[in-house]
Amino acid sequence: MPTKLFDLSNKVALVTGASRGIGESIVKLLAEQGAHVIVSSRRADSCEAVVNEIVAQGGSAEAIACHIGDVDNIVNTMTAIKEKHGKLDILVNNAAANPYFGHILDTDLGAFNKTVDVNIRGYFFMSVEAGKLMKETGGGCIVNTASINGLKPGDMQGIYSITKAAVINMTKAFAKECAPYNIRVNALLPGLTKTKFAGALFENENMHKAAMAVIPMARHAEPDEMAGTVLYLVSDASSYTTGECIVVDGGFTA
Repeated sequence: MPTKLFDLSNKVALVTGASRGIGESIVKLLAEQGAHVIVSSRRADSCEAVVNEIVAQGGSAEAIACHIGDVDNIVNTMTAIKEKHGKLDILVNNAAANPYFGHILDTDLGAFNKTVDVNIRGYFFMSVEAGKLMKETGGGCIVNTASINGLKPGDMQGIYSITKAAVINMTKAFAKECAPYNIRVNALLPGLTKTKFAGALFENENMHKAAMAVIPMARHAEPDEMAGTVLYLVSDASSYTTGECIVVDGGFTA
């Protein structure tokens, strides 16, 4: 692999929402540092495509399809990882849902449920099941991809922003209660990042200009710029971080 920033040899890492965007960048960077990565998203074929790229570059990877909005899927995924690898060192909760872009008063129940099921319930039970396995094996690291919208609600992104605020406090709760088991829990809060997931913000010229106008560096981020922070958080170099470490991508935030 082309870079060696930190040594993640013999580490097993699961990244959800890893078939594209920020998740894809994270899983590829972890593989470059020697981790065996488990590429996960709802679609197996999309995961396999990323796995093939990683293996072609000399990395170690496998694909597991998992819809984190389904608790049975989560439990089955963790069971499969335990049976095959006996441990999970790293979990990156990156999969997310944002099916509704519009005024908060027009949010329907379907959009509300889907967003909450994935962004809150999914992150919670992924962390619960991963945490149980990490506790059994001596510890590990969990990183949640939240959003700057969790601190300052995004325009026309009401329910999404609400769920990301919940992820921030969820991170603090897990960090506090899991620290005695040598489990570090942190969060990444990306600002405006060029991904398909954030497409609505880039396609709406007025909203894009408004967002760019209040970003200190006056530019959006790229997915690869998010991956480095996650790598640091799961490395031994960050082992001093305990409790409530929240990492904000300050240069790109509104």
